[in-house]
Amino acid sequence: MALAVVSLTAVTALDLIDGRLGFLFSLGFVLAVVTAPLSVDVRSLLTTGVMPPVLLIVALWNIALFFPEAIVVDGLPTDAGTLARTIAAVIDHGITLVVGHVLALAGIVVRVVTAP
Repeated sequence: MALAVVSLTAVTALDLIDGRLGFLFSLGFVLAVVTAPLSVDVRSLLTTGVMPPVLLIVALWNIALFFPEAIVVDGLPTDAGTLARTIAAVIDHGITLVVGHVLALAGIVVRVVTAP
């Protein structure tokens, strides 16, 4: 799980080079949460099933806290606070969360079915 956090942090840093959160963040998030259930022991699968929403919210909260101008959401006032930016960013990345979580759960099912 720590590796998923580190990899998402690295991808986020690369994506923020242009000063705006974009597709690279979404792709990195999906890849991080999909590979986590495939790389842990079967006894740790519960953690990887709960991880996607927590990882997304914490990542976006950190971005809203340290790089608030990187979160660009239509209708969001420029003077919005950290909490408002975090909520808006989570809503804006809702499809990313759903895709990542569904794929992570599918990976968990595969691991459980194929476990000896």
